[in-house]
Amino acid sequence: MKAQMRKGVLELCILKLLKNKEMYPSEIISSLKNSELIVVEGTLYPLLTRLKKAGFLDYRWEESESGPPRKYYKITDVGNHFSKELEKTWTSLQNAVNQTSNTKK
Repeated sequence: MKAQMRKGVLELCILKLLKNKEMYPSEIISSLKNSELIVVEGTLYPLLTRLKKAGFLDYRWEESESGPPRKYYKITDVGNHFSKELEKTWTSLQNAVNQTSNTKK
């Protein structure tokens, strides 16, 4: 259950990051680590693949001066809509959890 919750939160975080700009996987990992969400490539790539197959992400290749070409991911219009729905669900869940800890005995 914990893994499923984490995966859902990571999907939301990835979509939110990509709302602001196109990013390649190393940038995504770095941004998530800066937010104290530790993610490794072995976790990120399957998530990116699943989000791409679902139509929420797209990517483009760009040549790199310091190595092989990089794959830059961006959010699609469908992904933006899905992200908004995930954010609503997240907020609703947060409120429900917070409410349970505020109930009087």
